Amino acid sequence: MIVPLVDLIADSNEILQDIEKSVLKVIRSGKYILSEEVNLFEKELAQWNNTKYCIGVSSGTDALLLALLALDIKEGDEVITTPFTFIATVEAILVTGAKPAFVDINSTDLNINPDLIKEKITEKTKAIIPVHLYGCPCDMTSILSIAREYNLYIIEDLAQAIGAEWCDKKVGNFGDINCVSFFPAKNLGCMGDAGAMFTANENYQKKLVALRQHGSLKKYYHQYLGVNARIDEIQAAILRVKLKKIDEWNNKRKEIAKIYRENLKGLPLKFQEPDDKAKCVYNQFTIIVEKRDKLMEYLNKNNIATAIHYPIPLHLQPVLNDLGYKIGDLAVSEELANRVLSLPIYPAMEPDRIEYVCDSIIKFFRS
Repeated sequence: MIVPLVDLIADSNEILQDIEKSVLKVIRSGKYILSEEVNLFEKELAQWNNTKYCIGVSSGTDALLLALLALDIKEGDEVITTPFTFIATVEAILVTGAKPAFVDINSTDLNINPDLIKEKITEKTKAIIPVHLYGCPCDMTSILSIAREYNLYIIEDLAQAIGAEWCDKKVGNFGDINCVSFFPAKNLGCMGDAGAMFTANENYQKKLVALRQHGSLKKYYHQYLGVNARIDEIQAAILRVKLKKIDEWNNKRKEIAKIYRENLKGLPLKFQEPDDKAKCVYNQFTIIVEKRDKLMEYLNKNNIATAIHYPIPLHLQPVLNDLGYKIGDLAVSEELANRVLSLPIYPAMEPDRIEYVCDSIIKFFRS
């Protein structure tokens, strides 16, 4: 049996005809940039996420960059974030000229540790970017309290967490501007690249709309120094179809995660453990295991795909050497980078494949 890490074709099969119909409609319309499909998608996604405004852009990375630009983050500023995430979070900070300040993670939920944030705040600190890792929400209650105390902006990075909840409130509703990715493997994935930002602030909404299109709200009149980061009309059409399935798909991910937890309990491994206030959507299902590399090799030999999210914490990435971090500075992130392993999970994953993954892991530890 072959078990892929994700199966984008299988996930889309049941709605493929609707997707093809929507794409063909755009092609025949002759309107390919910021037209009806984008407008409708932004309204529908904002409504689904219980957010006032949604602004579609070309990628999750661009969403982060535009959020920082809209909040006037610039050279000399500092932005607090986690080192245990994909590099896009930090790329966006550095492009503005600002400097990332890393805070270590919890060993339980693997998210930024709120208890360590205050010690990293300086007079240069302007914002916090919490990342809801693997689809598991951060402790937004504590982070909001700190941000209010020190008058800091919050930009939620919910690239992996659309539909997740903290205190029965969907992520993307806690920060000033909040960013989501529609990379194909995400819970709500397009068929290319796209992203979006959520905000409840009308002024931010207007500025973000301008920034994604060369800083212009009126054609050929440029109020800001913007970029070309528009969401594609075809991707918006695809996402509108997929949005109708997101709750069902997230529930299937939760069911698979529950099966993994039940079948693998008692083995010498640990799970990402969310807070009681968190409801996760499992963009990845990641275990923590000391024999990570050997287990990965064993599963690969048995045709089970796995992945490491992420093998090198950002503070130790060569491209960030100038920041001056060294091994041992963020010990929890460094330790877990050597132990995390993501297992296959996708909505169309069949029960026999889930069982095969579980049985293979059990055999590995009992052999």
